Amino acid sequence: MPSSVTVSLKQWLQIEHCPAAWRGFDLYLLRDEQVVFYVGQSHAAFERVWQHILQGFRGRSALGWFILCNWPASMKFTVELLRSADILAAHSISADQLEAENSLNLAERLLIEHCAPCLNEALNPHPTLLPAVYAPLTAKPICSRSLKKLIREAARSLDAEARRERAADIW
Repeated sequence: MPSSVTVSLKQWLQIEHCPAAWRGFDLYLLRDEQVVFYVGQSHAAFERVWQHILQGFRGRSALGWFILCNWPASMKFTVELLRSADILAAHSISADQLEAENSLNLAERLLIEHCAPCLNEALNPHPTLLPAVYAPLTAKPICSRSLKKLIREAARSLDAEARRERAADIW
């Protein structure tokens, strides 16, 4: 069983159903190479990330809206799934601390404190500033409002990457 899963958003959009090996993940984050945008928790992290994406179309998820406002650049964002037990173990959390706070909430708080994500307001006294290359949450999406179109665009991008890699291998 993997300790984490890391995939690009364009790869994520090609996965309709949660792979069995991913069902134990209860923390998720969205990031690029330099900064973490969001940290969240759910007993069904795969489904929760999809919920954010779908609710973004209706403006009901800041994370989903952010993805849409920054499309197509957001296709290169990374979705990472983690296990709260691994975060707690890495921080050597005592039994007393676990009794005082729900373990999933505590792991999320520790991850937020460590990553200082741009979009998390709760539990985040010092969020990282959103890099200027990205549209803020106050922007309006300029991409299609059709999930199917975004999924197709992501698939075409993956196909183009694969063709470039094959061409590079030939030369």
